[in-house]
Amino acid sequence: MGNIKKCHILFLIIIGCFYSMNCKAQESRLFIGPRLQKTLDLYHENGLSLQYANNKLISGRFLIGFNYISSRFGSAIGSNAIKQDNFFLSGSYHFLHEKKLQPFTSLNAGYFRADFESEIFSSLPNSSPLISLEGGLAVYPVIPLKISASVGYNVISGNGMKGPGTLFPFFYQLSLGWNILKI
Repeated sequence: MGNIKKCHILFLIIIGCFYSMNCKAQESRLFIGPRLQKTLDLYHENGLSLQYANNKLISGRFLIGFNYISSRFGSAIGSNAIKQDNFFLSGSYHFLHEKKLQPFTSLNAGYFRADFESEIFSSLPNSSPLISLEGGLAVYPVIPLKISASVGYNVISGNGMKGPGTLFPFFYQLSLGWNILKI
């Protein structure tokens, strides 16, 4: 089974898990939307972000999430840029959580894979665990919309000999989320 099919199956399982939780609209929030990410001096990587929060978890300040971003939906569209995929879970803590403007910090952990598409590069490392830290601001202009922007640092990066050469340390991102439990 291809990596993309595995991604779709994982995505459906995660959505099913979120829905199977006992969700009351006023207590739970499930944000789904695009994540647009740019690695400093390298690729645009775009994809999907899911974030779940419940008022019973640290007074609604803590969000857990799943993200899939790829250069396949960014720099690699119509170009010879390396196709790379990032899958990661996130835990975010929001300060001033009752306000429309909320500073937050996140810890992400997951998996990175680059598809070099040629046997010539088979000796180069093309995958790595992901661990990253983010800090940023989330804005809730109107319910059920959430907009967040942050800068981040990949704790594990590579130079092509030790770790993938396209896993750079610094990135920034913009995410839009729609609370589907408020529909």
